[in-house]
Amino acid sequence: MRWEDLGDQPCSLSRTLSVVGDRWTLLVLRECFMGVRRFDDFEKRMGITRHVLAERLKRLTEHGVLMKSAYQQRPVREEYRLTEKGHDLYPAILALVNWGDRHMSDDIGQPIRHVHKACGHEVHGVMVCSDCGEPLRARDMSLREAPELEGQLLPAHWQAKR
Repeated sequence: MRWEDLGDQPCSLSRTLSVVGDRWTLLVLRECFMGVRRFDDFEKRMGITRHVLAERLKRLTEHGVLMKSAYQQRPVREEYRLTEKGHDLYPAILALVNWGDRHMSDDIGQPIRHVHKACGHEVHGVMVCSDCGEPLRARDMSLREAPELEGQLLPAHWQAKR
């Protein structure tokens, strides 16, 4: 499969990766969640080339993850703001950060602490079942295809587990 065709796959992960699936895009999103909005600030903070940054911002804007907003009229200058769709990526980013804190940290440990404003405590993102509240782990999950795609997506050994 070619990278360009990833978004056409009947798989939510493939479709998501077609938008946010490279390192520079994830780092742009990191900066957005830290409040960076202006092109020059992204460039300065990330050490990314203007061409690559422009490509990533364009892609995120085309897919509705970011929106441009004018902050100056003469000359027109725009900044990039997360949309609701963009904000919905925060749990995924936090999950990657938590994995990095756990498995990739150095002697310093967690370089950035995530603090919940409402209670003032540091958080470590934990995905839980939307129904019962139990933490989700791969070994506790089963998978089911959409009825329209039954028998097409999951490996044969999953079919037997139904």
